[in-house]
Amino acid sequence: MAGTKNHDYHILPPSAWPLIGSMAALVMAAGAIMWMHGANVSDENANGGGWVFFAGVAGVLFTMFGWWRDVVREAHAGDHTPVVQLHLRYGMILFIASEVMFFVGWFWAWFDFSLFPQPLEFIEGITENKIGAEGAEALVQWPPKGVEVLNAFELPLLNTLILLLSGTTVTWAHHSLLNGDRDGLIKGLWVTVILGALFSFVQAYEYSVAPFPFAGLNYSSAFYMATGFHGFHVLVGTIFLIVCLVRAYLGHFTPKQHFGFEAAAWYWHFVDVVWLFLFAVVYVWGGWGAPIH
Repeated sequence: MAGTKNHDYHILPPSAWPLIGSMAALVMAAGAIMWMHGANVSDENANGGGWVFFAGVAGVLFTMFGWWRDVVREAHAGDHTPVVQLHLRYGMILFIASEVMFFVGWFWAWFDFSLFPQPLEFIEGITENKIGAEGAEALVQWPPKGVEVLNAFELPLLNTLILLLSGTTVTWAHHSLLNGDRDGLIKGLWVTVILGALFSFVQAYEYSVAPFPFAGLNYSSAFYMATGFHGFHVLVGTIFLIVCLVRAYLGHFTPKQHFGFEAAAWYWHFVDVVWLFLFAVVYVWGGWGAPIH
């Protein structure tokens, strides 16, 4: 009787994944630092930092696979009681909140660069006497003088429509699951995954034709960091949905127990909302009045 379970909480058995994951993250961070320092010499991989970094990435991915596999097994074993599911939802909400603050940093940088652009004399040591008062005034602008921007109402607008459509298809899949329609769940997930892949393809093409490089300019660096990290999140979300699609084929989800899919849907909607802000702030407002490439 002493070992009888008289509560709704799930007491986790001992697990090695936290230790393995933390060590893999340490290796990945150390490799990234070594790699960046190695870029200062002729051979970018002179110190082996790239190999160390990717070894750490492999360890992190292995940890994710193993740890989440255990969580799935716990769900099938009946350990995810209503109380446990509620706390899993709290954890996902906090994770998304942390991601929101991550993107707040990039928006902050964008607004700081755009609302308080630095005069050329602070950037390159050129005084106003060399270029004249009118030239100095023209250079204190956003985007910087001479920079051509991407047309917000071409590829960026297309990607906006793609993501908005994907938000409706993942909602279709969710409602199908809640109503026990497994066929609708699978079809909705397939369409959402295809739209996510299409978004990544369009963004990769946009980067290939962009008229400005990554380095050397506040505008381009802020642009690529903000939109690039969002693109990375789209890629992660697409993989998340692919895993859910495989699990849907295996019959893992039921109308009453499907937190894995619910977390993926929340994450995908978060990606949608962030893109709407990026489209409005970076592409439309950020390039307003500048020459279009």
